[in-house]
Amino acid sequence: MATTHPVVPHHVAIVMDGNGRWATKRFLPRIAGHKQGVDSLSRCVRACLERGIGVLTVFAFSSENWNRPSEEVSGLMELLALSLAKEVPSLNENGVQLHFVGERERLSEKVRAGLAKAESDTSANSRLIFNVCFNYGGRWDIAQAAQKLAGRGEAITELSLDRAMALAHVPDPDLLIRTGGELRISNFLLWQAAYSELHFSDKLWPEFDEAALDEAIAVFRTRERRFGKTSAQVGSHGNNDNVKAA
Repeated sequence: MATTHPVVPHHVAIVMDGNGRWATKRFLPRIAGHKQGVDSLSRCVRACLERGIGVLTVFAFSSENWNRPSEEVSGLMELLALSLAKEVPSLNENGVQLHFVGERERLSEKVRAGLAKAESDTSANSRLIFNVCFNYGGRWDIAQAAQKLAGRGEAITELSLDRAMALAHVPDPDLLIRTGGELRISNFLLWQAAYSELHFSDKLWPEFDEAALDEAIAVFRTRERRFGKTSAQVGSHGNNDNVKAA
């Protein structure tokens, strides 16, 4: 029997690209674009809640972003701290469970404390799991998982690595969106995105709105997800079950 497409993907992942270019086009400092990007992210979280999406994972700061100008990096760190103070109460009220995924040792003590408190304050929520990848890289994730297993003396297999990944608490993304017109995933969820459907939007992240999200979801619903099987095996309408790709 053919399986039917769900109304929305369960897990949506987004590379939020284009904040700096949005600001430059308007003769504004790049940090102004990042501030506008925070507003766009808040709008996206609300849209996911309204559409019944179960997991949202966003790429907020990559491990390579430390190579950007120091004033931009410090501005991003300050913006993160301010955003936590401003947004967490509302997220908590709306049933959002926050997770900050990435290496934290390089972050300041103040930022680390803020991340830990936000996670603790929202840990009982279950309406939407919201993963913010901050100082994250896909290669780092695979390496840390392997190091974790080696340290415990466990065999390194696909299954054990999968369980040691930083996003082991959620299923793999069904849909991965990148904004800004670039056609790459830039070291984001290299392991988890093995069978994700990819959607590239020309919109810069501050311009990405509910209509753009709905467009990505509409495209997702047209995809046949075979997970290595044939069309005949999964049925003419594809298979969108939220399972780990085998």
